[in-house]
Order: sequence, then structure tokens, then C-alpha cells
Amino acid sequence: MRAAVRRAAAAVAVLALLLTGCSGGGDDGRDADGTIRLRFQSLAWQKESVDANKRLVKEWNAAHPDVQVEYVQGSWDSVHDQLLTSFEGGEAPDIIHDASDDLADFAYGGYLADLRPLLPERLKADIPEQSWRTTTFGEGVHGVPFLQEPRVLIANTKLLKASGARPPTPERPWSWEEFRQVTKELTGQGRYGIAWPLKEPVSVTLNLGLSGGGRLFHRDGDGKAVLRFEPGDGVVTGTIHDQVNTDRSAARSALGMGGSDALPGFFGGRYAMLPLGFSYRQQIIQQAPEGFEWTVLPMPAGAGGAVQGVSPQTLSVAEESPHKKEAVAFIDFLLRPANMVRLARGDWMLPTGTEALADPSLRGAEHGWAVGAALAGGLRPAPAQSVRGYPEWKDKVATPAYQEFYSGAIDTGELSNRLVEDGNRVLARYQR
Repeated sequence: MRAAVRRAAAAVAVLALLLTGCSGGGDDGRDADGTIRLRFQSLAWQKESVDANKRLVKEWNAAHPDVQVEYVQGSWDSVHDQLLTSFEGGEAPDIIHDASDDLADFAYGGYLADLRPLLPERLKADIPEQSWRTTTFGEGVHGVPFLQEPRVLIANTKLLKASGARPPTPERPWSWEEFRQVTKELTGQGRYGIAWPLKEPVSVTLNLGLSGGGRLFHRDGDGKAVLRFEPGDGVVTGTIHDQVNTDRSAARSALGMGGSDALPGFFGGRYAMLPLGFSYRQQIIQQAPEGFEWTVLPMPAGAGGAVQGVSPQTLSVAEESPHKKEAVAFIDFLLRPANMVRLARGDWMLPTGTEALADPSLRGAEHGWAVGAALAGGLRPAPAQSVRGYPEWKDKVATPAYQEFYSGAIDTGELSNRLVEDGNRVLARYQR
């Protein structure tokens, strides 16, 4: 049913693009007077972010009368199916906003342009190599990573202070063992030490798993992706499982929630801490009751160090676009350091660019900006970033397996068998 709804939404979105006449005046994307028309599909959704994107488009258009950009609103909920439909129908936007973990099939399928010969040196040098790896598929670079968000702990300040626990810092985070003990101490009197909103458990588990020394996805001697469940892969999964089922320090009812669903319980004192994406700070500011005190803490670290995986937001160019050079010029404008700061603040995320990340407005103590900036150096490409078949593995194998494991329905052995044995059968179909 959900797949049918997504397909219907994608078809409606494509039809809307066609009806609005976004294709420009000619087959080559030019008006009769020679003006180049580019379509920029943005997935910005928060008002601050939408406003920042639209203002930047307006500024570009004012300075470039010969290359005009049209802002097209997309949606994170339906972007994959919508893009696939538009690629296959020859109606893809010129400039595409997406996330790096959604690009692999489009890149390998030849739908996204290789940006290597088009990227200006300034942009290549400003974004670290570890970020560029998130958009590198095969030999090509198929997107520019520009926004990223670490996962952090949002804690009730009063409850944390009352517990007497050592406050973690980016330089000295809690270990996973220490974190488990702290959540025990915060539990009691109708309150849980932690709630794990794991409606979508896969990316959370894989990305945090890096800190425990796990990867799950590996490459064999032929370069093919294979799944192996090693000791490091059990650190984070085991901690969450034991908090829910052994310690009773994590709320079982939260496992089926999204991050936003857990906020009322957090504000009401039912949960002392929540692990959330960095951008949730905006919702907390908007929704927290008057006088509620909260703080941003780094996630725990294990044998893998204070690292975690991320899938940055990206800007790509459609292979079918007749004006790739101009599209990349617009991306370069959009991601000038000052503009990247505007986009980051609009989305309450971190920029990938080193110059933008150094901006004082992203390093203040208020609202945890300084904690986030300090974590940027430990962000790594998500483990399954370039693996073909990952979406199917995630939906059909990993999501139900993790959900059953965290709820206590299956043990570690069964989790490992399903993730690896069933998963490798899925991946094999994409790598023949």
C-alpha cells in the first residue's frame, strides 16, 4: 500500500512539473532570446530553510540574467520514486537536491552527471575528502555534499545534574558502558533514562555502530559488497537491546516512534534523554514549555572512537541536462562559504565546507552549536553509502530484524543470521 501511495505521489509530482511548464522554452533549455532556464528542485521544508533557498535563487537570478534558475519544491517523502519517474520520462530537474545515501542507484544507472571535470577548485578544496567519498560511486563524483548532521543526545538539564553523572564533552564522551550506567541512574519514579525513537532503525544503528568498531558492510577481494556481523557490530545494538529488555532504562513504547513523536514525553519528564539528529534542536526550541532546560551532549564512543556515519544532503546535476556547466556554476554560488552558512542555519545543520564551519555563528554555546561543530571532525561516510541494493536490504531485511531484536523478540544470533544471510542474498542480485 505504501509503495502504491509513493508511486501515485511521484506521478502527481511529475505531472505537476510538466503542467507548470518547467521545461523552459526549447528542447535545449533556452528561451527564444537565448536565456538559459535551469530547474532547481529543492527538498527544503522548514520555513527558514525554504526562505534561505528562495532568497539565494533570487540573488543568483538578479546577477545572471542570461542563466535563470527556477525554484521547484520537492519532498523528502517521495523524492526517490519521483526522481526515478522523472529520469525515465526525460523530465528530470537540472539541479537535484537529495541525500547521499539515495544516490547510488541513480549514479550507477547513468542518471547523474559525473561532476569531476566541472567542479571549481575552490569548492573541491573547501569540502573535506571524507565528505566527497559520500558522493563518489565507482570513479565518478555524482553530487556535492553540503549539509550534514551528527546524532546527539538531548538531555533534561535538571535531571542530568541531579543524577550526579559526569557531563560528557566532545573531547571526553561517555563510553557505551558508562552511558548504559547513566541511563540506569536516571531511571525511576515513572521516568526512563533514555528513549530510543527507532521507527526507522537502520541508519541510526549503522551510523552509530561505527563508534563501537562495527561496519557490517565490507568489500571482498573482488570489490563486491558483503555483510559480516563482527563483535564491533554488537556494541550499539547490544546496548540498546539491554537498555530496553534488561535494565528497563529505555522506554519500550518509544521504539516505534519517530523523533518528533518522543518530544512530548521528553518535555513532560518521562524520558531524561533522547538521541536525535542535530536539526531537531529547532523543534525543541519551538515546542519546549517555558522554563524547560535542555542541553546538547555528544553520543557515546567506543573502540571505534568518537565517530559516526552520516549521509550528507547533496546537490547533483542530471546527466540529461543540456547545461551542466551552468548548473554547476549555480551550485558553486549556492555553496559559497557565506551562503553555505545561511543554508546550514536555515536547516539547523552543519555545513561540510571548512570555511563555513569556522563561522562564529555556528560555534556559539547557545543551542548546542559548539558541540555540533566539535563533532564534525568525527563524521564519516555511512557504512552502506555506495552499496547497490541497500534500499531493498534496509526495507525487506534490516528494518524488521532490528525492530524484532530491540523489542526482545529475537536474540543476537538470529539478528546476525537475518542481517547477513538474508542480506547477502539481496546484495548478490545487484552485483552479478
